[in-house]
Amino acid sequence: MFRVFSVWGCTVVVSLGLFAQPVFAETPVEILAALKTTALSTAGFKEFSATRGADFFKTKHGNELSCTSCHTTNPAAQGKHAKTDKPIKPIAPAANDERFTDMKKVQKWFKRNCNDVLDRLCTPQEQGDVLAYLLTIPKS
Repeated sequence: MFRVFSVWGCTVVVSLGLFAQPVFAETPVEILAALKTTALSTAGFKEFSATRGADFFKTKHGNELSCTSCHTTNPAAQGKHAKTDKPIKPIAPAANDERFTDMKKVQKWFKRNCNDVLDRLCTPQEQGDVLAYLLTIPKS
């Protein structure tokens, strides 16, 4: 009887422990793959392009802003908000290992920043192109 209880108790403890495991962050490559899954369902999807992403990142859009307005022309460097001067950590994943590790945050920031820069949401194609570009940036 004691062994049954002991084995049962260990099973319960081990099972509960599995549920308490920390949530592991996604990697930027996994985020890019998730963006591709979304982009595949949109008309006219082309493979992600770091070249298109670099062009998008550096080009001024509707509000006379570009991504570089806050993130600088070197995504591995610290930037600052164009209006508030608040420091912004590097956006390139190689220079900031917290970048592009949580899909909810990625979507939140793409939504906010694209609305600021473009006055609209970025398409899945644009998001993937930008991330493909940022993945090519080495740590400074």
